[in-house]
Amino acid sequence: MVTAYDIFAFTQNFSLYFTMTIFVLGTIGGLINIGVLTTLKLFRSNQCAFYLIMESTFDTLQLFMLFIINILSLTIKPDPGNTSLAWCRIRFALPQTLRLIATSMVCFAALDQFLSTNPQLIIRQMSSLRLAHRLTVVAILLWICQSIPCSILYEIVPSSGCIITNVGLIHYYSFFYYPILHGLLPVLASSSFALLAYRNVRNLVRRQVAVERRRLDRQLTAMIFVRVIFFVLFLIPYTIYRIYSLNVTFTPATLYPYAVDQLVYTSLALMTYLNHTVSFYIFMASSSRYRRQVKSFFVKKCWRTLKNLCNTEQNTVHPSGTVLTAADTEDE
Repeated sequence: MVTAYDIFAFTQNFSLYFTMTIFVLGTIGGLINIGVLTTLKLFRSNQCAFYLIMESTFDTLQLFMLFIINILSLTIKPDPGNTSLAWCRIRFALPQTLRLIATSMVCFAALDQFLSTNPQLIIRQMSSLRLAHRLTVVAILLWICQSIPCSILYEIVPSSGCIITNVGLIHYYSFFYYPILHGLLPVLASSSFALLAYRNVRNLVRRQVAVERRRLDRQLTAMIFVRVIFFVLFLIPYTIYRIYSLNVTFTPATLYPYAVDQLVYTSLALMTYLNHTVSFYIFMASSSRYRRQVKSFFVKKCWRTLKNLCNTEQNTVHPSGTVLTAADTEDE
């Protein structure tokens, strides 16, 4: 028979290895996304690409934070999150802020594709880099202001660890934050705008749009559409369980139910963190054009830069004007 301690051990090992895997894969993917979207001329002045750069940036920061939290909790006993009040609150506030900002970027990207592909000129003109910058700043400030006051109300309870004890805050998370801010609002916003953008882009051929711009709109809309599908799939299960867990509390005193709760919570939380890992791989799978752009980035940007650096190291200029090879330099 499986005991509570077996479940705890499995949960710990699963969390450690899964966290390390998504940290490596997500960081690599996020950095490649940032590199491709910032260096290729096609994306430099595109507001949807700006949102994707911001999403990849905050996704990468979120994965770093997740990695640090899990490593500290698994390697330091007792868990610093259950002994240090400052770390308890930081561990809550920072990931929540990063998660909400990254979620906002997905919604903004879907919104931008709806605006930029709309058949009405006045709506297309609303899509601009200026709007993208303003929305990003507002989202960052808004979610910081939301998370910090809430984190102050977290307390360390000896029998339960770092938890919410304030009844008002529990109601806020149960009836507004998880159902609305974390669940219904981003799901409805991202899916609605993605579907509308998909409908718009199917009619692009009927409009007088430059071929290159039409290809870019089709590419970005396909990427965002598939991204939103996975975003919703990874978000909903954790949101539902989090609402449930806030209203039904298990403590270490009831050992077996507490162990099962920890396993389910950890599994769904890590599933949610896949949202910060898979963007690059979704884009690669959903767009053949993006695959060619990634290849171009490595061949034309990374490889040429590396080659130029190697050539610079191998060939130096002598004060007299004579070019010395690496072998000549060694002889000197």
